[in-house]
Amino acid sequence: MAVQKTPLAPSPSDISLIDQFADSLWMERGLSDNTLASYRSDLRQAAAWLATERRSLASARRADLLAYLASLVEQQVKPRTSARRLSSLRQFYQTAVREGWVESDPSALIEAPKLGRPLPKSLSEQDVEALLDAPDLDTAEGQRDRCMLELLYATGLRVSELVGLSADQIHLNQGLVRVTGKGGKERLVPMGDEAVEWLRRFAAGGRRDLLGDRQCDAFFPTRRGGGMTRQAFWYRIKKHAQRAGIRAELSPHTLRHAFATHLVNHGADLRVVQLLLGHSSLSTTQIYTHVARERLKSLHQQHHPRA
Repeated sequence: MAVQKTPLAPSPSDISLIDQFADSLWMERGLSDNTLASYRSDLRQAAAWLATERRSLASARRADLLAYLASLVEQQVKPRTSARRLSSLRQFYQTAVREGWVESDPSALIEAPKLGRPLPKSLSEQDVEALLDAPDLDTAEGQRDRCMLELLYATGLRVSELVGLSADQIHLNQGLVRVTGKGGKERLVPMGDEAVEWLRRFAAGGRRDLLGDRQCDAFFPTRRGGGMTRQAFWYRIKKHAQRAGIRAELSPHTLRHAFATHLVNHGADLRVVQLLLGHSSLSTTQIYTHVARERLKSLHQQHHPRA
């Protein structure tokens, strides 16, 4: 096993180059303070390791950077973190060559670590049913939340699309909702009878209770008479999940992923799912075939006597 070397402090010249690089990124691309801090941290760690090899960012060769990446593997740094640090080095050296700080880019021919595409977090059909049943229907807020959850699961909308819905986007007689998604692209999504029924019930009851005599463009208002924010609805989802006893880690897209995953599991054509989700490319939707495959493997391992 290789002996781990204690990193040294980056040299003053490296710190100066890193600062110049960060200033250049800010001037050219207007990156946020957090993003610039991440670049600085990645480059300082690389510079500190290079100092143990009597090298600097300016004098590093391809072999030095490969050895640095190998040291990250020995430290059991996650591949995604290693890939990010290599990306930071590439950005640095592209700028360094352009500005004349170095003559050549030692990172140019280094391949990034292969990353497995993470499967989206989803819920089982039983968990979805428990989540839908969690809101308290004796309150107007509970009726609203149940309606929103039903619509979210029935259509696969993004949370931002859901909270931004106005009454004229919802066509109950046709069973369709008209959504403006990313890039201003508009799509029509069928809702299903269950979601339509909940929308009718909310429009006639809970929505009127929440608004009173006030007017609101948002179909899903708050008690204050305004539209609900994405963050507020996400807080409500977590609250209902806790009440339903769901231990799975949730994300704002959990029900969207459940919508797509359950469609694929029940045999839906991938191009139909693509249209419903509003994906511009089929490759984005194809992740759900992997989800379905993992589900099949799990069922096989659980039930087959020789799994």
